[in-house]
Amino acid sequence: MNYPLQFWAIQTLNSLSLGGLLFLLSSGFSLIFGLMRIANLTHGSLFMLGAYVGVTVLKFIPNLWLAALVGGLIVAACGALFERLVLRALGGNVLGQVLVTLGVSFIVADLCLMVWGGDPIPVPTPESLRSAIIIAGLPFPSYRLVVLGIAIATWLGLYLLMERTRLGAMIRAGVDDMQMARAVGIPVSRLFTTVFFLGALLAAAGGIIGGPIMSAYPGLDADMLPLALIVVILGGVGSLIGALVGSFIIGFIYTFGTALFPDLAYVILFLPMIFVIAFRPRGLFGRAST
Repeated sequence: MNYPLQFWAIQTLNSLSLGGLLFLLSSGFSLIFGLMRIANLTHGSLFMLGAYVGVTVLKFIPNLWLAALVGGLIVAACGALFERLVLRALGGNVLGQVLVTLGVSFIVADLCLMVWGGDPIPVPTPESLRSAIIIAGLPFPSYRLVVLGIAIATWLGLYLLMERTRLGAMIRAGVDDMQMARAVGIPVSRLFTTVFFLGALLAAAGGIIGGPIMSAYPGLDADMLPLALIVVILGGVGSLIGALVGSFIIGFIYTFGTALFPDLAYVILFLPMIFVIAFRPRGLFGRAST
């Protein structure tokens, strides 16, 4: 079947914007997974909760960017408390941590359903970004390009944080060798809370920023968490460049797979993960840890 040029252009833009949102979600997930050695299954719920909290904040602060900041900080504070009060008590109990994060994700989903209802809630696009930009004679929604720019700027900010600051050096040391980090006096417990806070902030802000594209709806967490898991496995645990590259790879595969082969979308989506696990278990950019 022949598709017009506009189809390929629009799907490419959709892939890039989805990849940007996936990076906001998966970058924090990757750092938490790499440092704490647990799969934080509440991460998709933080994304969804951020979208819903953003809807409420927008009623009082009619500015999407401020709502993303305020809502992200609110959800991040809840995430930090969850880490300190619950996950820390389960230190060393990996199975218990996974089960607790899974249970909390179900609780968050039910709370969102109780508070905000079961109907999708659209998030308005900022008025200044509702027009289209003409590129090569084709119209592109301005907001989706802005989302892509935010993702790239976030990666650059995280890169500078990780590579140019003392906090970043401690996080990298913890990801590479947790026991050695403890031995040289790095405050690992505070590091856990800081990374969890940062990861929750990125996920929640991503949920709000993605609202004009995806809306806030029940099940958003279940839709986004598997994609984040695949990104982390594909890119490599604890790797920011891996999260960035993996996000855009999965963004393209998922978008074009859904558009071209809707019945095989998930088959096509999970194939890269299977090959990576089989031939490069640490991911495309992952490094061995000790």
